[in-house]
Amino acid sequence: MTFPPLPQQPGPTQAPGFMDVPGAPMKASRRKAWLTYGATALVSLLIGAGIGGQGESGAKAAPGSTGASPVPAVTVTEMAEAEAAPAVTETVVETVTAEPEETEEAGPATSVSGEGEYLVGEDVKAGTYKSAGPSGDFGCYWARLKDASGEFDAIIANNNLSGPGRVTLNKGEYFQTKMCQEWTRVG
Repeated sequence: MTFPPLPQQPGPTQAPGFMDVPGAPMKASRRKAWLTYGATALVSLLIGAGIGGQGESGAKAAPGSTGASPVPAVTVTEMAEAEAAPAVTETVVETVTAEPEETEEAGPATSVSGEGEYLVGEDVKAGTYKSAGPSGDFGCYWARLKDASGEFDAIIANNNLSGPGRVTLNKGEYFQTKMCQEWTRVG
């Protein structure tokens, strides 16, 4: 059994569409293609050489020179002295009286940390204070004391807080606080 020949596919030197009949020679010759590409390459080479031959500055050579390098220009600057203007001095005297700013007198604090023992009237101002409560899981303890002896008899009043609380402090007493959040004066 004989099969008809398969149509030819264009090869690497043949462009599609240049074959009228499968197996027939191409219409465009390889010589014409080589001449076209060769001429384009030669023209590009000549243009590149012409651009490169001008140098980086593109400056023209001075008359009478060999054209190897441009001649630097010489600049001369002359300076003239100016006439001195007469000096004018004016003295202005102005007196300003500054008034001192009003400042709060330094004294006892109006807030204390939740840990410590404070003398009311010296370390902390007298008045009513509040706290948001315990700073940890074990509660907040406060005590009003008549002195700093540490004796049980010194306690005027005390309390264990599990939430927010208030205490009124009087001048001359001691205030003791443990594991509480900050105490702030509210009245």
